[in-house]
Amino acid sequence: MQGSQGAIERAVEAAGGIDAFQQRLGVSRRTVFHWKQHGIPAERAPEIEAATGIARHLLRPDLFSAPAAEAAPAIDALTANRAGAFALLGALLAAEPQADLLGQVAALPGGETALGAATGALAAAARATDPAALETEFFNLFVGVGRGEILPYASYYLTGFLHERPLAELRVSLKGLGVTRRAGVHEPEDHLAFLCETMAALLLGRIAPTQDGFGATQFYQKHIEPWAGRLFADLMASETSAFYRALGGFGRVVLDIETAAAALPE
Repeated sequence: MQGSQGAIERAVEAAGGIDAFQQRLGVSRRTVFHWKQHGIPAERAPEIEAATGIARHLLRPDLFSAPAAEAAPAIDALTANRAGAFALLGALLAAEPQADLLGQVAALPGGETALGAATGALAAAARATDPAALETEFFNLFVGVGRGEILPYASYYLTGFLHERPLAELRVSLKGLGVTRRAGVHEPEDHLAFLCETMAALLLGRIAPTQDGFGATQFYQKHIEPWAGRLFADLMASETSAFYRALGGFGRVVLDIETAAAALPE
């Protein structure tokens, strides 16, 4: 019953605490403790699922099977392009691009729109960049000796310090979305690269919205929009890296498009 015990703990938490859980289910605290020790009666699992959102197959895995995985919803071309832009930003902000990725960026087509122009400028900067030099530029900008020129974390841009409230609020959102930190990753989750990767996954349907509708738009408005534009502006002002200046310009245009999309009615 170890798995189901963890599920009942999650159900209590999802309800807002043990008092709220008791009220929703109409049970005593003693009953809740009994369920934690001995398991949930089968007939109560659907009721608890309805009250807390914790699936019955988690509450009683010995009786209920997990639902078959649903196919990811079809993604329109515009949404796919938005996701691709965030995925590219995530990849380029996470680490200095290796030669293969830099070559892919160099081959990106430009265009006459604002995004097309920014993409063309980024591609031109990639073609003019030496990968070995880019490694040094990335280190100086984002790592440094002691610290880099730019700290790409929401907490820093919003409070002036690391590991502050924006990170705590992000972790609450990530928990609700079922997103966990990969093993071996030590960067705080409010690094912009991770936020961009998460945004891309939300747009593609690889991460499902929460039951109360917290999805890509809400994630963007809460965790990216309030501060990422300032970071990209700082990159655009860089005096040491033409490539990252171009990346800053590309990022600003991507944010402009996403901000406009988020303002559209559902």
